[in-house]
Amino acid sequence: MNLYDATVPIFSKHLKAVNQWLDKATAFAESKKFDVETLLQARLAPDQHPLVRQIQAACDQAKYAVAYLSGKPAPSHPDTEKTVAEARARIKTMVDHLATFTREDFNGAEERACKPSWLPAPMRGGDYLDHLALPNFHFHLTTAYSILRHNGVDLGKQDYITELPFQKA
Repeated sequence: MNLYDATVPIFSKHLKAVNQWLDKATAFAESKKFDVETLLQARLAPDQHPLVRQIQAACDQAKYAVAYLSGKPAPSHPDTEKTVAEARARIKTMVDHLATFTREDFNGAEERACKPSWLPAPMRGGDYLDHLALPNFHFHLTTAYSILRHNGVDLGKQDYITELPFQKA
């Protein structure tokens, strides 16, 4: 399997799902008569990042994973989002960026050395994806989902999983 298949479509699908979660959060806030922006600062624990930072981190994880695996530079995205509209724009920017990658960009990615600046040593691309990038991406997504769910937004497992790629008969 080309690592494109395990990154670009997966990251894109799940980041688009976050937009759907924000739709539900907005509807929930309207129904309860509170400002939806309040949810962006919600967190599960005092020592954990708020929702907006979880969204930023998920976007960053996707961005850096495709950069390291493809050997292309990652664009800079300062973490300045303060509104739902700005969080949506960040997600759109990331999904649009992911759409610029092709399967060919990931040729050799399985063995490519990946070394985020904070790691003490490089990792093989396949190991980086399996042991760091995907778990970290899903950690931030799950935390964002859990923050919204904890605050009463009507989300279920299918909102997280989204559409499935069923085979055609």
